[in-house]
Amino acid sequence: MEWLSAENVVAVGTAFLGIVASGVMVWYERRVPRRKRIGYRVQMDNPIGDDVRRGRANVRLGLFDEAPDMSDATLVLLRIENDGSQGIDRDDYTGPERHGLTAVFSDRTVRGVSVTQPIDTDHLMDHFTPDRGFGYEDNRLRIPRVPLNRGEQYKLLVLLSGGDVGRPIRMIGGIRDGEVHPNRSATPDEIPPVLSPAARIFTGLLTLSVLVLATIVVARDDTPPPLGCETGTLTVTGSTAFAPVVETLAKEYEKDCEGADITVEARGSEAGVSALAATSARSAKDARSVIAFSDGPMGDRLGLHGEKIALSVFTLVVNDGVDLGPRGLTRAEVKRLYRGEVRRWSDLNASRPAGLPRLPDLPDLPVVLVSRDAYSGTRQIFQDRVLAGAWEMTPTTSLDCDPLTDKAVAAARAPVTRCELASTEDVLDKVAAQPGALGYSELTLATGHEGVRRVPLDGEAASTDHLDQYPYRGVEYAYTYRSPVPGSLAAGFLAYLDEGMSQDVIREQGHLPCGRAAGLCD
Repeated sequence: MEWLSAENVVAVGTAFLGIVASGVMVWYERRVPRRKRIGYRVQMDNPIGDDVRRGRANVRLGLFDEAPDMSDATLVLLRIENDGSQGIDRDDYTGPERHGLTAVFSDRTVRGVSVTQPIDTDHLMDHFTPDRGFGYEDNRLRIPRVPLNRGEQYKLLVLLSGGDVGRPIRMIGGIRDGEVHPNRSATPDEIPPVLSPAARIFTGLLTLSVLVLATIVVARDDTPPPLGCETGTLTVTGSTAFAPVVETLAKEYEKDCEGADITVEARGSEAGVSALAATSARSAKDARSVIAFSDGPMGDRLGLHGEKIALSVFTLVVNDGVDLGPRGLTRAEVKRLYRGEVRRWSDLNASRPAGLPRLPDLPDLPVVLVSRDAYSGTRQIFQDRVLAGAWEMTPTTSLDCDPLTDKAVAAARAPVTRCELASTEDVLDKVAAQPGALGYSELTLATGHEGVRRVPLDGEAASTDHLDQYPYRGVEYAYTYRSPVPGSLAAGFLAYLDEGMSQDVIREQGHLPCGRAAGLCD
């Protein structure tokens, strides 16, 4: 069962431990007998004489200079407090003497003492009388059996002489079922601890439980799965231009949908669509687990079911050694180049109509046409949108697009060198490596590719911002064998492409989702 996952078991166990710890703490505080405690702390040990060695004497006036034995006098503020969980009565003091506690000041002599107490505890002053043992002698101060409710305290300001500050101060005495102990803190008005050590342990356990539970909640990925999250296997094939988008979204879908296995095989639009049609002819079951992406409506003629996914933008690219300027080429010039009418780049200006501005000085290099193979949707859109429906008219003359090894050109059977490559990346790499090379590519793949320049068409640079003016663009289709079966991985992945996050990825990769392309996909 899903609710018995490891995360849920740990979370429930942690919450249960926290509840148990809270209950045990309350029970322990209320039911278990507690020891009575009197704590004492030295809140001040200050020199007021001239001969005190460790401390620096205070500035003083009046009787300090006139009274005897004040040359090495010190003042000590001693705080006595009930820091236990129970009140202390007079009978709780265990000493045989009338007084309850004795403060011993090492190497010093008590000269006087003053008693203070907080507001609303005036009743404590009634216990500080000689009849109840209050007094001092030599280095000892006798403290009466003062009853203290929980949290009550009083202070003794003691005038001493004959010693130095910082000498040990001890408290002698005992408490029935309890203890007298020193407290380390010397903060003057510190409030005694509310919880006992045991209660603090239980509180710590509770806090730890809450922190563990909070960590589980924060670390756990509660992001809902994508719309149409399905399992199974799926093969995505076709367009190399759209492959980066498909690969990114396939990985995201697999991460969000456990049990989904998507394989991306970019082999070109025509090859992908044809492979899907061939699979559907052999096995409809196998064909339902394939999606073929195509640059343009290649699958319509094969009877496949197509959905418009995005509007893709393409661009001509030229080797970095050829600078065609900010306005680039006209479509008429592109047709002349692909008909083989311009063999060298330096000849292009001579044949340019008089009404057009001259191009920058062009190198005296042979024109080399780097094309996609016949299975390419990018090539098909180039022929339809730029060459106005004409096929690329020069024959293939080379495998490596190197004019020096092109025997057909050397024999004058072809006007220019032209080769065909299987992928957009291959075209970009070849254009970057071959001086004088001209090719075409999907816009995002061409952007930032070293060694190539993007070529504007009719004065318009390739961009998703002005598609109504820019010609080299086309719709990206997703083809399936008939309409995807609801609940299948193919249906789930196509639905995923329509989600907001997926459409953001499509835009980031330089395409426009058809849902946002303002009718340009029609």
